[in-house]
Amino acid sequence: QVQLVESGGGLVQSGGSLRLSCAASGRAFGIYTKGWFRQAPGKEREFVAAISRTGGTTNYADAVKGRFTVSRDNAKNTVDLQMNSLKPEDTAVYYCVARSGTYVGRPMNDRTSYDYWGQGTQVTVSS
Repeated sequence: QVQLVESGGGLVQSGGSLRLSCAASGRAFGIYTKGWFRQAPGKEREFVAAISRTGGTTNYADAVKGRFTVSRDNAKNTVDLQMNSLKPEDTAVYYCVARSGTYVGRPMNDRTSYDYWGQGTQVTVSS
């Protein structure tokens, strides 16, 4: 099993920045893709960003391209999400995700292909 714990959420003004971090523990050596999803009130959970095991491939939702950057440190078993130029519509609970080799080849934005989910961290952007 793998446990994911997010940190770094909070309240920020529109145009500001936040950095989310996610630490993995347990059988983290079996993890391949890591990433982030989010869920706003009354909306479905949606893909934000993901990064491959080596970090050589990243994928972003159109809504965050050019503003968010996903990165990982395999030595520390962490994945981060740097969020710049935040907008009120970025307000949501952000979930760290990870998947095992079982799902290699599945699209990175496929919500059903992630084995492990964190408990979520709230990000609120005020206008």
